[in-house]
Order: sequence, then structure tokens, then C-alpha cells
Amino acid sequence: MVGMQRVFTVKNLPTDGIGASAAFVTHHLGNARAVLAGQGVDAIAIVLPPAGPEQRDWRTAMARDLARAHAPQRVNIASGNPGAELDALLAYLGNAPGVTGHYCEVHDQAN
Repeated sequence: MVGMQRVFTVKNLPTDGIGASAAFVTHHLGNARAVLAGQGVDAIAIVLPPAGPEQRDWRTAMARDLARAHAPQRVNIASGNPGAELDALLAYLGNAPGVTGHYCEVHDQAN
């Protein structure tokens, strides 16, 4: 049986990679870790706003490093606009006990 996944959503980050990384660490990382410390939390999916390829490296590293630091809990980072595609990705991650340490981007299929 797959345990409980919590979704932690970050609504706004700077558009540049360095600024976004710094803002996440300064304003959101501690709160994400507090969610992981909650009772009964087996996994967290951190949802970040969409970004260009200049942010892929820090997001991938953050997902990987958080997953390593909090094992056996699962940590994944997802990026995308709210909607069916993001909901489907979050449902998949919540029901995939072997998936951790990944950065996944959702691209709007309607466009």
C-alpha cells in the first residue's frame, strides 16, 4: 500500500534561475521540510510554477538532494500550470512508491 503524499505548492518564484533558486531556499525549503516532518507523511510533491530550461538544473538537483536527505520518504518536484495534466502527474507520483528524487515538467497539452 502506498502511503500518504502531501502536495506543497509554491506559487511565485523569480523568473531567473539564480533568483528562483535563492528564493526557494530562503522562503520555501524550510516549510517543505516541515511538511516532511509531519506525522504520517510518506512523500511530498513540491509544485513549482512553470519555468524555462535555465531553471532545470537547480530544480533537478533540489529534488535529488532532498530525496537523499529524507529517505525513505519520497520527494519529487513537479512544475506546471494547474489543471488536468498537473493533477494526473501528482496522482501518478502519489501512487508510485519507487519514484523519488525526480523533477517532472508538465506541458499544457491543449496548446
